[in-house]
Amino acid sequence: MTPSNPLHDDSGSTHLDSTAQLMDRITSQLGSRLSLVSPDGSRRPAPRPRAGTRPTLVLVPHGSRDPRALATVTGLAERIREQRPGLTVRLGHIELNEPLLTDTLAAQQGGRAVLVPLLLSRGQHVKRDIPAAAAGAPHLDTRVAAPLGPHPMLAEALHSRLVEAGWPTRPPSTGTRRRHAVVLAAAGSRDPDSAADTEAAAALLADRLGVPVTPAYAAPTAACARTVPDALEALAAEGRTRTAVAAYFTAPGRFATQSAAAAPWIAAPPLGAHPALARLVLHRYDQARSVPSAAEYRRLTAV
Repeated sequence: MTPSNPLHDDSGSTHLDSTAQLMDRITSQLGSRLSLVSPDGSRRPAPRPRAGTRPTLVLVPHGSRDPRALATVTGLAERIREQRPGLTVRLGHIELNEPLLTDTLAAQQGGRAVLVPLLLSRGQHVKRDIPAAAAGAPHLDTRVAAPLGPHPMLAEALHSRLVEAGWPTRPPSTGTRRRHAVVLAAAGSRDPDSAADTEAAAALLADRLGVPVTPAYAAPTAACARTVPDALEALAAEGRTRTAVAAYFTAPGRFATQSAAAAPWIAAPPLGAHPALARLVLHRYDQARSVPSAAEYRRLTAV
């Protein structure tokens, strides 16, 4: 019998009782409630959504020279359209692939757009490059969503990819568990916030699997110094003879391939067009569209 887990039940569904999800819900509700406040402090009735007024969802992947990357994010866009029929979904890459984000925004003739980074942690692309692209499209009413991670839905997708690669479908026994571990292979960043987000994602996956999960990086920096081989070596020294590499990447590319090649046992594929990833993209989209724009915020808070 599978033991209970605080992050999911026996069906594999994720409970809304983790700290990460609580923070997520508070952030979303805060934006929604602010939009219902009049300048005099009274509560205004919630506006009724009008047909055809949903903002365009612009998926913002990094881009890669690996041709599989474009095919993967295109497949993810199709899955998102399936989950929310009628929603306009476009791609806009940061670099290396077309269409570029700046071109996608320039091509949209007015209206609203929500930019959802297909990035798993905070870093310069999220903090600087994507907001700059949005600011460079003044003809659009834009919102920039939070990066996808950390979030329990990513732990769900990572677990699923590990099982596809050969991870036990049931939690290992106590004795076997002492030999199992996972290295969460990420790209790496100079931003310490990125390292903190990856550490949090590793903790969520460890809670789900019941074994140690060590974050490590394909492109180490001062902020993300631990390499994938370093992490594997340290776990082997602890007697972890069944260590898998989980790919903390949205699509195939050089870093994902490099990390998988170091695996002593199994290596999971990138997240790709996993259904949980599509649900998470829509969750970030909904969060961002509920937050007032700068102009709306000034109007709502005017004295």
